[in-house]
Amino acid sequence: MSNFSLDDMNSMYIDVLREIGNIGAGNATTTIAQMLNERIDMKVPNVQLMEASELGTAICAEDEIIVGIFLEVQTDIAGSMMFLLPMDSAQNVVNMLMHRSSDYREPFDDMDLSALKEIGNIIAASYLSALSTMTQLTITPSVPYIAVDMAAAILSVPAIQFGQYGDNALLIQTEFGEENKVSGYFILMPEPDSYEKILTSLGIQM
Repeated sequence: MSNFSLDDMNSMYIDVLREIGNIGAGNATTTIAQMLNERIDMKVPNVQLMEASELGTAICAEDEIIVGIFLEVQTDIAGSMMFLLPMDSAQNVVNMLMHRSSDYREPFDDMDLSALKEIGNIIAASYLSALSTMTQLTITPSVPYIAVDMAAAILSVPAIQFGQYGDNALLIQTEFGEENKVSGYFILMPEPDSYEKILTSLGIQM
């Protein structure tokens, strides 16, 4: 069993992971822009390590409803990942995809949820592709699962999982869009051995 903990992460590791986030955002921008048939900009304004118990409040109040897309990560590394959208951002992205008025705020139907799952899948796959290219590791995602629930309920999964590995979790924020900004949050949860494998593949000595 590895002794590696997320508590061991230092600024150099964060810089590498931020660069992966930037590349992943660029990949996702291209695909989403093609889907929307319009030019969009995507950026990674923030990458931070924080206590797993604080993940919920970093995004919104724990009792706020958010959208969570969950995937398992497999092949050369093992773990899981989540892409989270506050409700306003989720409604904005669905409205863009469905060519609706920006102020449309009806409850999501099955088609809306399918569109959100596809967006989450694209963004997650873009990050994994960037990570795979930089590490030369084969990394494949599972079929995504989607949930619409209170932040505390959705984030209890990574909080419990990270609690097994250390006190800290990695949170990458993403923003895209022009008039109606979409803010999303990407949480990568490799198992400890996989984190070591990623960093070693990037030339970072453990």
